[in-house]
Amino acid sequence: MSLYEYSTDSRFVSRLTRDTLALVLAGGAGSRLRELTAWRAKPALYFGGKYRIIDFTLSNCINSGIRRMGVLTQYKAHSLIRHLVQGWSWFQTGAGREFCEILPASQRVGGEWYRGTADAIYQNLDIIRTHDPRLVLILSGDHIYKMDYGPFLAAHEERKADMTICCIEMPVEEAAGQFGVMTVDETGRIIGFDEKPEKPNEIPGRPGYCLASMGNYVFNTEFLYEQVIKDADSPDTQHDFGRNVIPAIIRDYRVYAYAFRDPETGEQAYWRDVGTLRAFWEANMELVSKTPQLNLYDRDWPIWTHQIQSPPAKFVWDQKGRRGEAIQSMVSGGCIVSGAHVQNSLLFSRVYVHSYSTVTESVVLPDVDIGENCRIEKSIIDAGAQIESGTEIGVDHDADRERGFRVTRDGITLVTPDMLGQQLHFTR
Repeated sequence: MSLYEYSTDSRFVSRLTRDTLALVLAGGAGSRLRELTAWRAKPALYFGGKYRIIDFTLSNCINSGIRRMGVLTQYKAHSLIRHLVQGWSWFQTGAGREFCEILPASQRVGGEWYRGTADAIYQNLDIIRTHDPRLVLILSGDHIYKMDYGPFLAAHEERKADMTICCIEMPVEEAAGQFGVMTVDETGRIIGFDEKPEKPNEIPGRPGYCLASMGNYVFNTEFLYEQVIKDADSPDTQHDFGRNVIPAIIRDYRVYAYAFRDPETGEQAYWRDVGTLRAFWEANMELVSKTPQLNLYDRDWPIWTHQIQSPPAKFVWDQKGRRGEAIQSMVSGGCIVSGAHVQNSLLFSRVYVHSYSTVTESVVLPDVDIGENCRIEKSIIDAGAQIESGTEIGVDHDADRERGFRVTRDGITLVTPDMLGQQLHFTR
């Protein structure tokens, strides 16, 4: 079997998904997002006008037929847990065949918090055993993509693998120093693994490209138990799959790579690591284009979430110089654009843009109030910020910095309530 072959037999795949337990690692701090994650975990960060980042991973599970899920939380998890309770607690839990459990770091073993990805699994082994899964699917909860996990599980099973790692094909220069990179043979078996190498090894037959880990793994359950216990008992380990577990097993066990591609075109699939302010802004901006690569309007693959019950978006005033309008933009429910101009921007729920203001190339998170005569360009405005009338943001970067706003090297300005002296300490 090559790197790109897998079973498409629906009955075979459905049996695998039914017997799989998905564990979503959602405890990351997301420190490269700076103040956007000062009061929330990265998986709880808003994305796409109405969603949270974690909704994409959980929706992938549901749409793939995997309905037994556990979410492992740790860093500033209040808003994440609240979102999971409000938006992901609708399962029929009576028979134990579907659920979304929250598994917070609770010092279950040895009095420690989660010390790494492998340790997070180790500390929940007793819970995993109660569900008795055939396969365990370990997923990163902080990436944006749509993926059917069924073929991933099928490839793992058909290769009789002990572990399979889901990978994205990426130009070598993009992956350098950023991602764990697999070295594979012609069959897709992993023969080397480097954590964030400066010179990644190329894919056989595809010069210039490497296989970067997406942080998604399939394990045979008993094999997973053995390896995380072994890691927990080992000295000098960071208790991490990428740094410790994977390098230790690739020589003696059957560990394979699975290349994630678009099932219809066979081309590179959409996947975004929105781990920096630039990446977060860019991924949101892609959505307002005419034909974005990520289709949020796909009825066959819906993205599920919790959403506040809000009225439709409203655009008022129709006078010269005072016209409520939004051009090539996404505007969520509860928004009011009152005599203002919004262009190439994304407004989350309950944003109010007052008269004579302009918002361009910006991502505005929920419950932001933008006063009259404001000018906002190429910015990210965090939830709950109250922008005073006459404020300019993203126009003069030196002035932005003097006011305490964060300006990236790419010229994107981030404004949070704290920066405005509004001590809201939002955990939303």
